[in-house]
Amino acid sequence: MNSNGGRKPLGVGVIGLGMAVTPHARSLRDLSDRVSVKGVFARSRDKREAVAAEFGFPAVESVDAIIDDPEIGAVLLLTPPNVRTELVGRLAAAGKHILMEKPVERTTEAGEAIVAACHKAGVSLGIVFQHRFRPNSLKLKALLAEGTLGEIACVRLAVPWWRPQVGYYDQPGRGSLERDGGGLLISQAIHSLDLMLSLTGPVSEVQAVAGTSLIHQMETEDFVAGGMRFASGALGSFTGTTAAYPGASEQLGLDCVNGNVVLEAGELTVNWRDGRTETFTEDSGFGGGSDPMAFPHDWHMALIADFLDAIEAGRQPTSSGQEGLKVHRLIDAFLASSRERRAVTVAGTA
Repeated sequence: MNSNGGRKPLGVGVIGLGMAVTPHARSLRDLSDRVSVKGVFARSRDKREAVAAEFGFPAVESVDAIIDDPEIGAVLLLTPPNVRTELVGRLAAAGKHILMEKPVERTTEAGEAIVAACHKAGVSLGIVFQHRFRPNSLKLKALLAEGTLGEIACVRLAVPWWRPQVGYYDQPGRGSLERDGGGLLISQAIHSLDLMLSLTGPVSEVQAVAGTSLIHQMETEDFVAGGMRFASGALGSFTGTTAAYPGASEQLGLDCVNGNVVLEAGELTVNWRDGRTETFTEDSGFGGGSDPMAFPHDWHMALIADFLDAIEAGRQPTSSGQEGLKVHRLIDAFLASSRERRAVTVAGTA
């Protein structure tokens, strides 16, 4: 008997085989006792044949081949966000469960429509926020849930990353509203902001400044700094950029009543008020430099496993579409605050 309890592996299709495909493909291969990849598709024949050859997955000639295949019960949708809405509608109507790369869509309104379509069709919708599934992210969540750290008083989040102009922002559509829906916040810092919200609960109000630095030529922001008021009463700060050469790891600090915790590049340090210090290490990269894929695929595998568990249990995944909308609304508030030069209430928390 395998770890799937002897059940037939779930048929899976993959649409979109760009930069993000490698950790997903490795995860699917490692989860072969639970999933069977029935088809992978990209508009580029060369790309789909290369992925098929590298991972031993069958390539198909069209999206329709995946949508119409009755043996495919779930689809990994790894396309840019500007082609999501139509594809999600067709997949949901065909009864396919969907695990989709972040963001949910380019705008919160479009993301809400996607979430609603999946709910109406009765299919599970998961969003790829793999940082929630890093071992020490889970360790920190458990520590907070135990209550021994006490209430969170202050939150400090920093994302000092680097993305070059040549080879990254010079790519057509990169950092544009039309293709990506934005810049630093929706494309890079969204992961750290989502992880923060999963640990702290919602932000109720922000006051921020956002803009494009002299380092890059792009339509949207590569730098954001702001203050946050949390619904819990905690106060916080956020700074993020993709102009911090050569790039450093993101850091999340929580100052709690009974101690301080710092999560940086997967390493968790707990400084208890009684003088004890505990450190929990994790062997991983961080993707904050010029190679955005410099990290292991274990986090993706844990996320996909949770997605499969959700399908079997008839529930939404831990990293669901509704969860994804929370970080979208926070991003909207940051940008609105900078644009309007005032404090802004985060939608849904008033």
